[in-house]
Amino acid sequence: MRALILLGLVGLAAQLVDGSLGMAYGVTSTTLLLAIGTNAAAASATVHLAEIGTTLASGISHWRFGNVDWKVVAKIGIPGAVGAFAGATFLSSLSTDVAAPVMSIILLALGVYILIRFTAFGLPRGNLGKPLRRRFLAPLGLLAGFVDATGGGGWGPVGTPAILASGRMAPRKVIGSIDASEFLVAIAASVGFFVGIGSENINFSWVAVLLLGGVIAAPIAAWLVRHIPPRILGSAVGGVIVLTNVRTLLRSDWIDASTGVQTVAYIIIAVIWAAAIAYSVREYRRDKANESVEAVESELRERGSEEETASA
Repeated sequence: MRALILLGLVGLAAQLVDGSLGMAYGVTSTTLLLAIGTNAAAASATVHLAEIGTTLASGISHWRFGNVDWKVVAKIGIPGAVGAFAGATFLSSLSTDVAAPVMSIILLALGVYILIRFTAFGLPRGNLGKPLRRRFLAPLGLLAGFVDATGGGGWGPVGTPAILASGRMAPRKVIGSIDASEFLVAIAASVGFFVGIGSENINFSWVAVLLLGGVIAAPIAAWLVRHIPPRILGSAVGGVIVLTNVRTLLRSDWIDASTGVQTVAYIIIAVIWAAAIAYSVREYRRDKANESVEAVESELRERGSEEETASA
């Protein structure tokens, strides 16, 4: 019972992060399932089944708040579904001993990417309003869908930063569109896992509690996306993913590190993680202060211009 409650809370927290950042539901949930010893393919299948409901709820919530561009959803979501089905069948064909470390490596890479991307660069805001073309979105969707299914998450970490980096959509529109299109990816990946491993290795009670937590959090996250600092949240989530998957790899048969080596690695990661969060907070505050100064200067220039016009 305690495990189910914990999973429900994880589903809620992961969806709060995913709905406000456009990534990390699958990565966070799969990381936890792997940490408690779940089969890699079953972990990804469990998360993607839950995501059918959470992404539907999230997409509807984002649509209600005006955060979705349906043209982008179609252009990236359909290729994403194809990639997700391919990734699910590929992961299902791997042995358990091989799949778990492979998934942890993918998750670790995504965690490092999230940590560096949001800590160092924040969110790009140039080129807003320019169209996103199919020749960019279709290959991106195919890659993101494949990574999502094989890594138990990755649709958001691959898709969201790539579209944000283009600077052609407002961050809230990017996040809302990625979350809405993930519904198609979750369905395709789930079908792929059923074809590959069947349903006997999937714990449907876990699916249900992850789904419940995510559905509760979805409308809250859609509202939070307008208010929460993505830079700080990205640094925090990236650190969690890195720490957890390094732990999995160090304890795997591939490495089998000693307790001392594990302890040193955890301390180093914790120090880097804390520094990243502190840096993100400082940069966020500095950006806000600069925005306030620029707003005041702009207002003063407008007043001066109005006074000159009146005196003339």
